[in-house]
Amino acid sequence: MIGDIPIFEKKNVLVTGGAGFLGSHLCERLLKEAKVICMDDLSNSNIKNIDHLLQYPDFEFIKYDVNQPLDFDNFDELDKFKIKFQGIQEIYHLACPTSPKNFENLKLNSLWANSRAMINTLDLAVKYRAKYVFGSSSVVYGPPREDRKIFKEDDEGIVNHLSPRGCYDEGKRFAETCVETYRQVYGLDAKIARIFSTYGPRMKLRDGLLIPDFILDALDGQDLVIYGNGDMNQSLCFITDMVDGLVRLMRSEPEFHLVNLGHDQIYSMAAVAEKIIKMTNSTSKIRYEAPLVFLTPKGVPDLIRAKENLDWIPLINLEDGLNKTIDYTIANKEML
Repeated sequence: MIGDIPIFEKKNVLVTGGAGFLGSHLCERLLKEAKVICMDDLSNSNIKNIDHLLQYPDFEFIKYDVNQPLDFDNFDELDKFKIKFQGIQEIYHLACPTSPKNFENLKLNSLWANSRAMINTLDLAVKYRAKYVFGSSSVVYGPPREDRKIFKEDDEGIVNHLSPRGCYDEGKRFAETCVETYRQVYGLDAKIARIFSTYGPRMKLRDGLLIPDFILDALDGQDLVIYGNGDMNQSLCFITDMVDGLVRLMRSEPEFHLVNLGHDQIYSMAAVAEKIIKMTNSTSKIRYEAPLVFLTPKGVPDLIRAKENLDWIPLINLEDGLNKTIDYTIANKEML
């Protein structure tokens, strides 16, 4: 029983963007404790990410665009979850395209995901008095500077809202404002996770994402391409650590509502590329090309708040994480 709402065996949890890289891993984790509604329009994700989950009675995939109004009474396939009686207990809103190579074609989708979809999912949380976690991004801090490379949650970001990627960067800032406004007005237990660079199995292949592209090129003996110069550095958090952080955030007390999640160790992308070449026994070389709009320098998270309030730290080291990602890429390479 939660408040006056009866719970039938397990809580109901909605994950938007649930067929994506992060969402599919989160759905898999949540199935251990909940009935999971995975919602995704597949505009920038792949049904194969959740194929292995479709067999479970506590899992339901709904192809739907969360930019459209959400009324769960219209989905007959959810009758088994008794939503009319039990409602929804938790909402993870992760739906937002993050494609470096296809960013130009998905600009409106990014804009809507950070505005319409925010209002729709937050209204749903108000309706069911559900706990809410929003997957924000480290981009809200703006680019790192010489005097500011490590970001704390209290730091105010500086973002060019009229830039070619303003729909994403400023969009995430507006999305956070939506969460905080609903928290203040409706008393929602709504939280913001500022997600730093994350990698692992199920990342889209050949989409401009550095780690999977590095691995594919190394396996094929092709040049590994770094977009920008040799100074490109970033933190890298393995997917299972990130999912654990999100789940811990959802479980935290209502007054704790904003946290950085990521790895606080910074890596040179050139060094990571060299490591992948070595791990795959490749003869590939490194080549530099002009920067992609969506691939910009990022800072490093200060994790003090996550450690103290969530008892969370990233546990998977880079070599172990890369091994798992290489294995996945080898197994799925032929899908390309």
